[in-house]
Order: sequence, then C-alpha cells, then structure tokens
Amino acid sequence: MKFAVLRFPGSNCDRDMFNAAIKAGVEAEYVDYRDTSLAGFDGVLIPGGFSFGDYLRSGAVAAVTPIITEVKRLAEEGKPVLGVCNGFQILTEIGLLPGALLHNDSHLFVSRNESLTIVNNETPFTRLYAEGETVVYPVAHGEGHYYCTDDIYDKLVANNQIILKYQDNPNGSHDDIAGIVNERGNVCGMMPHPERALDQILGTDSGVKLFESMVKSWREQNA
Repeated sequence: MKFAVLRFPGSNCDRDMFNAAIKAGVEAEYVDYRDTSLAGFDGVLIPGGFSFGDYLRSGAVAAVTPIITEVKRLAEEGKPVLGVCNGFQILTEIGLLPGALLHNDSHLFVSRNESLTIVNNETPFTRLYAEGETVVYPVAHGEGHYYCTDDIYDKLVANNQIILKYQDNPNGSHDDIAGIVNERGNVCGMMPHPERALDQILGTDSGVKLFESMVKSWREQNA
C-alpha cells in the first residue's frame, strides 16, 4: 500500500502524516498541490496546517488546486482518504464530507491534548478500536467548530457517520463531533491529530491504531 501525502503552501503536519504511514508499515510519498496525477497511490492523507495562509476561508484556496480532481477520483473509487484539521476543512470545501468548520466559540486558538470517544468502530479508520474507547489526540486549531444543518445531522446519525466525539468540547462543535466519515465510509475528516499521537514519549500513542486500521482494511479489501 502506498499513501500520497499532500503538500500545500502552509501545510505543517505533512511530515507527521508521512511518519504515521511508515509506522503503519506502508509506503508514503509527498505530492505537491500542483500535480495532476495520483496514479499508483492507494490512499490519500491530507495534513493539517494553514494551506495558503487560510486565505478567504480555511481550505478554500486548496480546494481549487489541480490535485483535488485526483483526490475526488480516488474517493469515488473507494480508496481511503483521510483529512486532519486543515485537511478536514478541505474535505468539506470540496464536498467529499458534509458540513463546515467555523471559528471556535471562544475565538481563541486551542492547542492541547484532548480526550475523545470512539463512537463508531465499524469503519476502515476505527476498526481496531473498541466502541466507547477513550483516545487522546492533540488538537491545534482556531476554526474547529463543526457545523451542520439539522437535516445533515440527522443523516449523519442515521448512517452512523459520526465516529469520534470530544469529551470536553474545545470549540463548540455540534453534538461534540470531532470526526466523521462519508456515507460510503472511505473518506474521513477530523479536527484532532492522530498523526501526532504515535508514541507515549509524545504523551499518547492513541493514533497508531487509526493508521493500522486503514492499512488492515485496505489489505483485506485487496487480498
């Protein structure tokens, strides 16, 4: 398996994403936002940061870059796509995930470890966790408030698309939502950073199982 790790001007978690893929036992390669092909890749990792300086809206400029057409193609083919923090914002901007990310209710940038609950462990991203398991991922964002209409929220609940919730909501997200998947289950967005939670020396290794889940799911699907 080989992951593409996207790079935009202002990305600052691309190395962490790369390391997460390697730790999960697969290949990874950086891909520039100006590239027009993801041929040969089995999945996409969209890192956090401040793509294009969060000009206009977080993720809005990245959403119209050349590589996005290929991201949509891989998603349509059922390949795994993970967007974290700014990556989540990009996925909502390009329509692969519903809803939007707004300014934190406090209007302050929040940077700390957060305890979260795995509320759906039947996705390619969470299958190695237990339902109800507590994980600890860092957060680092100023626009992490997940917003959606009542109709969208009802669909998320009905389709079991909410996979991760905050135990102590740092940003005002609706129903404490920290991460969701699309209806098909192969596209995931979350504000907390599992790629920064890979070793206890960093304070938490809760993120390891997320990337191992992605790899295990892909290998079983392509066996």
